[in-house]
Amino acid sequence: MQTIGWIGLGHMGEPMAMNLLEAGHKVQVHNRTISKTNSLVEAGAGRLDSPKELAERSDIIFLMLSDSNAVREVLQQDNGVLEAITEGKIIVDMSTLSPEDSLSLAKQVSEHGGTYIDAPVSGSVGAARTSQLVILAGGETKTVELCQPYFDVLGKKTIHFGSTGKGSSAKLAINMLLGIMGQGIAESLIFAEKSGLNKDSVLEMISQSGMNSPLFQGKKELYRHEEFPAAFMLELMSKDLGLAKAEAGRLGTVLPLADTANATYLSAKENGKGKLDMAAVYLELKKN
Repeated sequence: MQTIGWIGLGHMGEPMAMNLLEAGHKVQVHNRTISKTNSLVEAGAGRLDSPKELAERSDIIFLMLSDSNAVREVLQQDNGVLEAITEGKIIVDMSTLSPEDSLSLAKQVSEHGGTYIDAPVSGSVGAARTSQLVILAGGETKTVELCQPYFDVLGKKTIHFGSTGKGSSAKLAINMLLGIMGQGIAESLIFAEKSGLNKDSVLEMISQSGMNSPLFQGKKELYRHEEFPAAFMLELMSKDLGLAKAEAGRLGTVLPLADTANATYLSAKENGKGKLDMAAVYLELKKN
């Protein structure tokens, strides 16, 4: 049996690693905040003191971290993952990064003899807990196929988009749509309220219309009560829209809706809503 190493036990990483453990896989964990490893250790995971030690004792190392800086730190720091990468070891980076960052990190891993694939996910905490994520993979076909049994535990579907970096491009595309849809829902609700329409009736109208969606149903009660506990933090949505804007610039394409959404979510983050759910963009728009 291969040993799985997991680094990054935040809102998404903890339930994902737990699902692998509960499926019978041997899992080793490391997290900068040690207390976040407790639930997994109690369930049978091994806890290791450094990324290097985890990489030494693991065949496949999964990363689920907040951004490219966090990934680079885990890989490159003293006692980091790269110090223990040898031929045959695989890095599965499930963080949301730019395609350029994924390619750069893949090169570093390759130089140490390992293999890197980018495999970010579509779905938030609820989908992570229930193994309903969609895995968006980029990298060598044989490596993706080798990781497929683990992806099958973590999600409901794996889509292999091609070479390294393509999974990251796919993640930016789907999260761009998520951000635009989130702003669109918020604007529609605010327009309806300003027009004197009852909010409950408007929520029911959307639910019964062709505009209904799993996203809307997942956020509907947040809008109703104007309370936004985070399933996907607004500051992360802002980060991803910023990455998409930068990548669109690199590609020489113009994305007017994405640009507008990027500005709105950035404003919401700067105004103290970053730790709320992404749907709290509603509050930012409503105050205007």
